[in-house]
Amino acid sequence: MYTALAERLLGWYAANKRDLPWRQTSDPYDIWIAEIMLQQTRVESVIPYYRRWMKKYPNVATLAASTQQEVLKLWEGLGYYARARNIYKTAILIREQHACQFPVEYHAIKKLPGIGEASAADIASIAFGKDICAVDGNIRRVVSRLADLTDPLGSEALQKAVEKFVDIHLPSGKAGDYNQAWMDLGATICLPGKPICSSCPLTEFCLSYSNNTQTERPVRKTKPVVPVYEVAAGIIQREDGTVLITRRPDDGLLGGMWEFPGGKREAGEDLTAALQRELQEELGIVVNVQDAQKTYRHAYTHFKVILTAYYCKHISGAFQALGVQEYMWVPITELLRYPMGKIDRMISRELLSGAG
Repeated sequence: MYTALAERLLGWYAANKRDLPWRQTSDPYDIWIAEIMLQQTRVESVIPYYRRWMKKYPNVATLAASTQQEVLKLWEGLGYYARARNIYKTAILIREQHACQFPVEYHAIKKLPGIGEASAADIASIAFGKDICAVDGNIRRVVSRLADLTDPLGSEALQKAVEKFVDIHLPSGKAGDYNQAWMDLGATICLPGKPICSSCPLTEFCLSYSNNTQTERPVRKTKPVVPVYEVAAGIIQREDGTVLITRRPDDGLLGGMWEFPGGKREAGEDLTAALQRELQEELGIVVNVQDAQKTYRHAYTHFKVILTAYYCKHISGAFQALGVQEYMWVPITELLRYPMGKIDRMISRELLSGAG
């Protein structure tokens, strides 16, 4: 038997669920790819990437037969590139350890690279009908309001309270719809900042609505000041027209992606001195920093970057991969073939427009 809240939620979902491409199937591979793409990314941004992905990699076998560079290139622009690297690692693991068959049990799914508890619960419940609740950011927000919880986001107390709440109302055999109903409610009605309470099917169950505290829930911790880093990058071109790009180490920010070499300005340095130092450390070369090409700005999750790209002339030193995974000389017209982060892609497009 369903609780009154679960019955109301599922009834609303049946009538109002979003028409999303990954909801046209129960294939665990399709659901897995969507789940990882949806981590920290809005649905409308994910849909075109998801469709392109499924066209190129319709199953685990085709994905595992690819390369990390091809995967990163297809992912380019979606951000949080560790997700793409982990998807590729997982595909290799499933091919080698599970004969390309996606694991069925929640605990086995959760052990795969890049799949957290919420995503594992979604895959297990939607693809395999397991009675497991998925607690993600949407659900934490909705339940914080329904139960008028005062524990702050990120706290263990809030996580436990939300898990207990959704478990109490979990309808046996309907966990897949139940989890997706919570997500849709949070994505379309119980919005961050200002929920649309007049359209909510659960207002009669909502304590924060009764207490007029819904805009105060969930309680958020004070955000730290976002640091801003000044960065310099070098554009080094040979007489044959090729330019130098380097590949970042596979771990860390933008791991495995290609970029124009450079780095952060340290205290007491100007940007040109920082660039000369970085190129010496990363590639073992000495350069003459010439004109600035352009300045670019980009905000990441926890910091912001102001990057100035400079044209540079190689003076001395043999090129070595000291602080980079590898380096390569590439024709400007071929730069779009290499996976890059947003700023480096902007630089490459500027160079391409100039080359035309």
